[in-house]
Amino acid sequence: MIMCWQILVLTFCLLFCAQSIHADEILFPNGDRLTGKIDHLLEGKMIFNSEVMGKVTIELSKIKTFSTDAPIAVHLKDETVLLQRIVNAEPGKFGIEGAGTVKAQDFELSSISSINPPPKPAPKWTGNLSAGLTSTHGNTKSESVSGSFNMSKRAHNDRTQVSADYAKTKQENKTTGDKETSEDWWRSKAKYDYFFSKKFFGYVDGRYEKDAIAELDRRMIIGGGAGYQWVETEDLSFSTEFGLASLYEKFDNQTDSNSEVSFQAGYNFDKTLMKNVKFIHDLTYYPSIDKVSDCYLTSTAEIRAYFTSQMFSTFKVIFDYDTTPALGSHSTDTKYLLGVGYSF
Repeated sequence: MIMCWQILVLTFCLLFCAQSIHADEILFPNGDRLTGKIDHLLEGKMIFNSEVMGKVTIELSKIKTFSTDAPIAVHLKDETVLLQRIVNAEPGKFGIEGAGTVKAQDFELSSISSINPPPKPAPKWTGNLSAGLTSTHGNTKSESVSGSFNMSKRAHNDRTQVSADYAKTKQENKTTGDKETSEDWWRSKAKYDYFFSKKFFGYVDGRYEKDAIAELDRRMIIGGGAGYQWVETEDLSFSTEFGLASLYEKFDNQTDSNSEVSFQAGYNFDKTLMKNVKFIHDLTYYPSIDKVSDCYLTSTAEIRAYFTSQMFSTFKVIFDYDTTPALGSHSTDTKYLLGVGYSF
Protein backbone atom coordinates (compact mmCIF):
# COMPACT_ATOMS: atom_id res chain seq x y z
CA MET A 1 0.00 0.00 0.00
CA ILE A 2 2.83 2.34 0.93
CA MET A 3 4.54 1.46 -2.33
CA CYS A 4 1.43 2.45 -4.31
CA TRP A 5 1.29 5.88 -2.64
CA GLN A 6 5.00 6.40 -3.36
CA ILE A 7 4.42 5.57 -7.01
CA LEU A 8 1.48 8.00 -7.20
CA VAL A 9 3.47 10.82 -5.58
CA LEU A 10 6.45 10.17 -7.88
CA THR A 11 4.16 10.17 -10.95
CA PHE A 12 2.58 13.48 -9.86
CA CYS A 13 6.01 15.06 -9.38
CA LEU A 14 7.17 13.90 -12.79
CA LEU A 15 4.04 15.29 -14.44
CA PHE A 16 4.47 18.62 -12.63
CA CYS A 17 8.13 18.84 -13.65
CA ALA A 18 7.24 17.98 -17.26
CA GLN A 19 4.71 20.81 -17.34
CA SER A 20 7.27 23.23 -15.90
CA ILE A 21 9.91 22.15 -18.40
CA HIS A 22 7.54 22.48 -21.36
CA ALA A 23 6.59 26.13 -20.81
CA ASP A 24 7.56 29.55 -22.06
CA GLU A 25 9.86 31.45 -19.72
CA ILE A 26 10.68 35.11 -19.12
CA LEU A 27 13.88 36.19 -17.39
CA PHE A 28 14.08 39.57 -15.66
CA PRO A 29 17.21 41.67 -14.98
CA ASN A 30 16.97 41.00 -11.21
CA GLY A 31 17.14 37.24 -11.79
CA ASP A 32 13.43 36.48 -11.38
CA ARG A 33 11.78 33.98 -13.72
CA LEU A 34 8.20 33.68 -14.89
CA THR A 35 6.89 30.53 -16.55
CA GLY A 36 3.69 30.01 -18.48
CA LYS A 37 2.63 30.82 -22.05
CA ILE A 38 3.10 33.89 -24.23
CA ASP A 39 -0.25 35.03 -25.56
CA HIS A 40 0.88 37.91 -27.79
CA LEU A 41 2.89 41.12 -27.90
CA LEU A 42 1.73 44.41 -29.42
CA GLU A 43 3.05 47.99 -29.10
CA GLY A 44 5.84 46.94 -26.72
CA LYS A 45 3.55 45.13 -24.25
CA MET A 46 3.57 41.34 -23.79
CA ILE A 47 0.46 39.50 -22.59
CA PHE A 48 1.70 36.46 -20.65
CA ASN A 49 -0.36 33.65 -19.10
CA SER A 50 1.57 32.86 -15.91
CA GLU A 51 1.17 29.52 -14.11
CA VAL A 52 1.12 31.36 -10.78
CA MET A 53 -0.17 34.90 -11.45
CA GLY A 54 -2.59 34.29 -14.32
CA LYS A 55 -2.70 36.74 -17.26
CA VAL A 56 -0.22 39.60 -16.80
CA THR A 57 1.01 42.48 -18.97
CA ILE A 58 4.78 43.00 -19.14
CA GLU A 59 6.67 45.86 -20.77
CA LEU A 60 9.14 44.50 -23.33
CA SER A 61 11.76 46.98 -22.07
CA LYS A 62 11.65 45.28 -18.63
CA ILE A 63 12.47 41.81 -19.98
CA LYS A 64 16.07 40.52 -19.90
CA THR A 65 15.42 37.66 -22.37
CA PHE A 66 12.81 34.95 -22.95
CA SER A 67 12.32 31.48 -24.39
CA THR A 68 9.46 29.32 -25.70
CA ASP A 69 8.78 25.60 -25.67
CA ALA A 70 7.50 25.60 -29.26
CA PRO A 71 7.81 27.64 -32.47
CA ILE A 72 6.18 31.07 -32.21
CA ALA A 73 5.51 33.88 -34.72
CA VAL A 74 7.86 36.81 -33.98
CA HIS A 75 7.44 39.81 -36.32
CA LEU A 76 10.43 42.15 -36.54
CA LYS A 77 10.32 45.86 -37.37
CA ASP A 78 12.02 45.22 -40.74
CA GLU A 79 8.97 43.02 -41.62
CA THR A 80 10.91 39.75 -41.14
CA VAL A 81 8.78 36.99 -39.59
CA LEU A 82 10.44 34.29 -37.46
CA LEU A 83 8.54 31.01 -37.02
CA GLN A 84 10.94 29.15 -34.73
CA ARG A 85 11.43 28.20 -31.09
CA ILE A 86 12.93 31.04 -29.05
CA VAL A 87 15.87 30.39 -26.74
CA ASN A 88 17.44 32.54 -24.02
CA ALA A 89 20.27 34.85 -25.01
CA GLU A 90 22.39 37.55 -23.41
CA PRO A 91 20.63 40.55 -21.79
CA GLY A 92 18.55 42.61 -24.21
CA LYS A 93 18.48 39.86 -26.83
CA PHE A 94 16.66 36.66 -27.75
CA GLY A 95 17.82 33.69 -29.81
CA ILE A 96 16.20 31.40 -32.35
CA GLU A 97 16.90 27.70 -32.36
CA GLY A 98 18.92 26.46 -35.31
CA ALA A 99 17.62 23.57 -37.41
CA GLY A 100 19.73 21.32 -39.63
CA THR A 101 22.50 23.39 -41.19
CA VAL A 102 20.94 26.67 -39.98
CA LYS A 103 22.86 28.14 -37.07
CA ALA A 104 21.25 29.68 -34.03
CA GLN A 105 21.01 33.46 -34.25
CA ASP A 106 20.48 36.25 -31.73
CA PHE A 107 18.31 39.35 -32.20
CA GLU A 108 17.79 42.53 -30.21
CA LEU A 109 14.59 42.64 -28.15
CA SER A 110 14.07 46.17 -29.42
CA SER A 111 13.79 44.79 -32.98
CA ILE A 112 10.50 43.03 -32.16
CA SER A 113 7.39 44.59 -33.65
CA SER A 114 4.89 41.99 -32.45
CA ILE A 115 4.46 38.37 -31.37
CA ASN A 116 1.44 36.30 -32.41
CA PRO A 117 -0.36 39.43 -33.67
CA PRO A 118 -4.10 39.04 -34.28
CA PRO A 119 -5.13 38.81 -37.94
CA LYS A 120 -5.35 42.19 -39.61
CA PRO A 121 -8.90 43.22 -40.50
CA ALA A 122 -9.79 42.86 -44.17
CA PRO A 123 -9.21 46.12 -46.06
CA LYS A 124 -12.38 48.16 -46.50
CA TRP A 125 -13.44 50.94 -48.78
CA THR A 126 -13.46 54.36 -47.11
CA GLY A 127 -14.37 57.70 -48.59
CA ASN A 128 -16.49 60.81 -48.49
CA LEU A 129 -19.27 62.66 -50.29
CA SER A 130 -19.68 66.44 -50.42
CA ALA A 131 -22.14 68.78 -52.07
CA GLY A 132 -22.72 72.50 -52.41
CA LEU A 133 -25.72 74.63 -53.42
CA THR A 134 -25.80 78.39 -54.03
CA SER A 135 -28.89 80.41 -54.99
CA THR A 136 -28.73 84.18 -55.54
CA HIS A 137 -31.82 86.39 -56.06
CA GLY A 138 -31.72 90.17 -56.47
CA ASN A 139 -29.59 92.20 -58.84
CA THR A 140 -28.09 88.88 -59.90
CA LYS A 141 -30.10 85.71 -60.24
CA SER A 142 -28.10 82.50 -60.35
CA GLU A 143 -28.13 78.94 -59.09
CA SER A 144 -25.11 76.69 -58.64
CA VAL A 145 -24.77 73.03 -57.67
CA SER A 146 -21.54 71.11 -57.11
CA GLY A 147 -20.48 67.77 -55.73
CA SER A 148 -17.46 65.58 -55.06
CA PHE A 149 -16.98 61.89 -54.43
CA ASN A 150 -13.88 60.03 -53.21
CA MET A 151 -13.29 56.38 -52.35
CA SER A 152 -10.11 54.46 -51.53
CA LYS A 153 -9.02 51.07 -50.25
CA ARG A 154 -5.56 50.45 -48.79
CA ALA A 155 -4.33 46.87 -48.41
CA HIS A 156 -0.85 45.73 -47.43
CA ASN A 157 0.39 45.45 -51.03
CA ASP A 158 -1.89 47.71 -53.01
CA ARG A 159 -4.04 50.84 -52.98
CA THR A 160 -7.08 51.71 -55.09
CA GLN A 161 -8.54 55.21 -55.45
CA VAL A 162 -11.61 56.54 -57.28
CA SER A 163 -12.86 60.15 -57.35
CA ALA A 164 -15.22 62.46 -59.24
CA ASP A 165 -16.18 66.17 -59.23
CA TYR A 166 -19.08 68.05 -60.81
CA ALA A 167 -20.39 71.62 -60.99
CA LYS A 168 -23.08 73.50 -62.92
CA THR A 169 -24.18 77.14 -62.73
CA LYS A 170 -27.07 78.91 -64.44
CA GLN A 171 -27.39 82.70 -64.43
CA GLU A 172 -30.23 84.94 -65.62
CA ASN A 173 -29.46 87.28 -68.51
CA LYS A 174 -30.51 90.79 -67.40
CA THR A 175 -31.44 91.79 -70.94
CA THR A 176 -33.43 88.78 -72.13
CA GLY A 177 -34.39 87.26 -68.79
CA ASP A 178 -33.30 83.84 -70.05
CA LYS A 179 -31.23 81.52 -67.90
CA GLU A 180 -27.78 80.90 -69.38
CA THR A 181 -25.33 78.22 -68.36
CA SER A 182 -22.07 79.78 -67.18
CA GLU A 183 -20.49 76.62 -65.74
CA ASP A 184 -20.99 72.98 -66.70
CA TRP A 185 -18.21 70.44 -66.19
CA TRP A 186 -17.36 67.13 -64.57
CA ARG A 187 -14.31 64.94 -64.20
CA SER A 188 -13.46 61.47 -62.86
CA LYS A 189 -10.25 59.67 -61.94
CA ALA A 190 -9.24 56.11 -61.01
CA LYS A 191 -5.81 54.91 -59.86
CA TYR A 192 -4.28 51.61 -58.77
CA ASP A 193 -0.94 51.31 -56.94
CA TYR A 194 0.90 48.04 -56.33
CA PHE A 195 3.67 48.11 -53.71
CA PHE A 196 6.74 46.04 -54.58
CA SER A 197 8.23 47.11 -51.23
CA LYS A 198 7.13 49.26 -48.31
CA LYS A 199 7.98 52.45 -50.26
CA PHE A 200 8.31 51.62 -53.96
CA PHE A 201 5.19 51.02 -56.08
CA GLY A 202 4.03 50.80 -59.66
CA TYR A 203 0.78 52.41 -60.79
CA VAL A 204 -1.80 52.71 -63.57
CA ASP A 205 -4.33 55.52 -63.69
CA GLY A 206 -6.95 57.10 -65.88
CA ARG A 207 -8.80 60.44 -66.12
CA TYR A 208 -11.88 61.54 -68.04
CA GLU A 209 -13.35 65.05 -68.09
CA LYS A 210 -15.76 67.31 -69.97
CA ASP A 211 -16.31 71.08 -69.86
CA ALA A 212 -19.11 72.57 -71.96
CA ILE A 213 -18.08 76.20 -71.37
CA ALA A 214 -14.43 75.53 -72.33
CA GLU A 215 -15.67 73.69 -75.46
CA LEU A 216 -14.01 70.51 -74.16
CA ASP A 217 -15.99 67.58 -75.54
CA ARG A 218 -13.72 65.14 -73.69
CA ARG A 219 -10.21 64.71 -72.38
CA MET A 220 -9.02 61.17 -71.71
CA ILE A 221 -5.69 60.27 -70.11
CA ILE A 222 -4.40 56.76 -69.46
CA GLY A 223 -0.99 56.44 -67.82
CA GLY A 224 1.32 54.31 -65.76
CA GLY A 225 4.72 54.33 -64.15
CA ALA A 226 6.50 54.07 -60.82
CA GLY A 227 6.19 55.95 -57.55
CA TYR A 228 7.79 56.29 -54.14
CA GLN A 229 5.85 56.61 -50.87
CA TRP A 230 8.07 58.87 -48.76
CA VAL A 231 5.72 59.02 -45.76
CA GLU A 232 2.43 57.26 -44.97
CA THR A 233 0.92 57.84 -41.52
CA GLU A 234 -2.50 58.87 -40.23
CA ASP A 235 -1.38 62.52 -40.03
CA LEU A 236 0.91 62.79 -43.07
CA SER A 237 1.15 61.14 -46.50
CA PHE A 238 3.49 62.14 -49.32
CA SER A 239 4.34 60.31 -52.54
CA THR A 240 5.94 61.17 -55.89
CA GLU A 241 5.38 59.53 -59.28
CA PHE A 242 6.85 59.44 -62.78
CA GLY A 243 5.75 57.61 -65.91
CA LEU A 244 4.18 57.87 -69.36
CA ALA A 245 0.64 58.69 -70.44
CA SER A 246 -1.55 58.70 -73.53
CA LEU A 247 -3.50 61.99 -73.74
CA TYR A 248 -6.50 62.50 -76.03
CA GLU A 249 -8.46 65.77 -76.40
CA LYS A 250 -11.49 66.60 -78.53
CA PHE A 251 -13.02 70.11 -78.63
CA ASP A 252 -16.57 71.01 -79.68
CA ASN A 253 -15.52 73.90 -81.94
CA GLN A 254 -12.73 72.01 -83.73
CA THR A 255 -13.02 69.12 -86.18
CA ASP A 256 -9.57 67.71 -85.43
CA SER A 257 -8.71 65.95 -82.18
CA ASN A 258 -5.39 65.92 -80.34
CA SER A 259 -3.70 62.65 -79.41
CA GLU A 260 -0.18 62.38 -78.05
CA VAL A 261 2.15 60.48 -75.74
CA SER A 262 3.37 62.49 -72.74
CA PHE A 263 5.58 62.17 -69.76
CA GLN A 264 3.68 62.05 -66.47
CA ALA A 265 5.11 63.48 -63.24
CA GLY A 266 3.34 64.40 -60.04
CA TYR A 267 2.91 64.16 -56.30
CA ASN A 268 0.22 63.58 -53.68
CA PHE A 269 0.31 65.30 -50.29
CA ASP A 270 -2.11 64.95 -47.35
CA LYS A 271 -1.51 66.63 -43.98
CA THR A 272 -3.55 66.96 -40.79
CA LEU A 273 -3.01 70.63 -39.89
CA MET A 274 -4.95 70.55 -36.63
CA LYS A 275 -7.07 68.01 -34.80
CA ASN A 276 -10.12 68.60 -37.03
CA VAL A 277 -8.55 70.22 -40.09
CA LYS A 278 -6.99 68.37 -43.02
CA PHE A 279 -5.20 69.61 -46.14
CA ILE A 280 -5.24 67.50 -49.35
CA HIS A 281 -3.18 68.45 -52.39
CA ASP A 282 -2.07 66.80 -55.63
CA LEU A 283 -0.43 67.91 -58.87
CA THR A 284 0.20 66.09 -62.16
CA TYR A 285 2.16 67.46 -65.13
CA TYR A 286 1.90 66.06 -68.68
CA PRO A 287 4.55 67.49 -71.08
CA SER A 288 4.42 66.09 -74.61
CA ILE A 289 7.34 63.83 -75.55
CA ASP A 290 7.52 65.42 -79.04
CA LYS A 291 7.32 69.00 -77.75
CA VAL A 292 7.85 69.65 -74.04
CA SER A 293 6.36 73.16 -74.29
CA ASP A 294 3.05 71.54 -75.28
CA CYS A 295 1.76 70.43 -71.91
CA TYR A 296 -1.23 69.93 -69.66
CA LEU A 297 -1.12 70.46 -65.88
CA THR A 298 -3.81 69.77 -63.31
CA SER A 299 -3.75 70.40 -59.57
CA THR A 300 -6.25 70.17 -56.70
CA ALA A 301 -6.04 71.69 -53.22
CA GLU A 302 -8.67 71.11 -50.53
CA ILE A 303 -9.22 72.09 -46.91
CA ARG A 304 -11.59 69.95 -44.82
CA ALA A 305 -12.77 71.12 -41.41
CA TYR A 306 -14.57 68.41 -39.41
CA PHE A 307 -17.28 69.56 -36.99
CA THR A 308 -18.19 65.94 -36.06
CA SER A 309 -16.31 62.67 -36.52
CA GLN A 310 -17.94 62.26 -39.96
CA MET A 311 -19.39 65.61 -41.03
CA PHE A 312 -17.15 68.31 -42.48
CA SER A 313 -17.11 71.53 -44.45
CA THR A 314 -14.88 71.70 -47.51
CA PHE A 315 -13.28 74.28 -49.77
CA LYS A 316 -11.67 72.91 -52.92
CA VAL A 317 -9.71 74.65 -55.68
CA ILE A 318 -9.08 72.91 -59.01
CA PHE A 319 -6.45 74.47 -61.28
CA ASP A 320 -5.96 73.36 -64.92
CA TYR A 321 -3.46 74.67 -67.45
CA ASP A 322 -3.50 73.60 -71.11
CA THR A 323 -1.14 75.21 -73.63
CA THR A 324 -3.43 74.14 -76.50
CA PRO A 325 -7.03 74.85 -75.38
CA ALA A 326 -10.08 75.11 -77.63
CA LEU A 327 -10.25 78.06 -80.01
CA GLY A 328 -11.33 81.18 -78.12
CA SER A 329 -10.72 79.60 -74.68
CA HIS A 330 -8.13 80.52 -72.06
CA SER A 331 -5.19 78.24 -71.23
CA THR A 332 -5.83 78.66 -67.50
CA ASP A 333 -9.00 77.47 -65.79
CA THR A 334 -9.61 77.73 -62.03
CA LYS A 335 -12.64 76.21 -60.32
CA TYR A 336 -13.83 76.74 -56.71
CA LEU A 337 -16.08 74.33 -54.81
CA LEU A 338 -17.56 75.06 -51.37
CA GLY A 339 -19.80 72.61 -49.56
CA VAL A 340 -20.43 70.19 -46.72
CA GLY A 341 -19.58 66.50 -46.71
CA TYR A 342 -19.91 63.14 -44.99
CA SER A 343 -17.10 60.61 -44.46
CA PHE A 344 -17.77 56.87 -44.40
